[in-house]
Amino acid sequence: MIEAKIAPNLMTFSEFLDWKPENSRYELHKGVVIEIQPKGKHEEISGFLAVEFACLFRQKNLDYFLPKQAIVKVLNENTGYLPDVLVVDRNVLEEEPLWEKYSTLTKGKSIPLVIEIVSSNWRDDYLTKLRDYEEIGINEYWIVDYLGIGGSRYIGNPKKPTISIYNLIDGEY
Repeated sequence: MIEAKIAPNLMTFSEFLDWKPENSRYELHKGVVIEIQPKGKHEEISGFLAVEFACLFRQKNLDYFLPKQAIVKVLNENTGYLPDVLVVDRNVLEEEPLWEKYSTLTKGKSIPLVIEIVSSNWRDDYLTKLRDYEEIGINEYWIVDYLGIGGSRYIGNPKKPTISIYNLIDGEY
């Protein structure tokens, strides 16, 4: 995935939501706007996972869906992520204050699962997003490191492609 910082001035999260163009891929990291442009294999994997989950939801009759442009807001920060795969529970969306106007989620109970596919910014996925998703209270977090580029402390040595699955137990992954 290619990331490019596009705004030198810091933004609040509400400014970001008002500014963000539709059908675009931007995140806000501590007030800095980041343009996200996944590469081919990255998109192939996220598409594959989305299809598999959609089939599972239908088979199990789950009231979940997979939004393409929804933002996950980090608590008390000017930060919001656009996960590679985001599973949303329709049954609790009425409790999400930013959903209807901004397609933004703030509560962990709305998100049964979030998946990040690792690219050159692997530290974001293994360190920052892991901490933030845990703090939000997202029940399950997967890190798909198909290139095996994460830190050795996360994927072992020798490095190899790895899927890490974190489950929230007593508020911790």
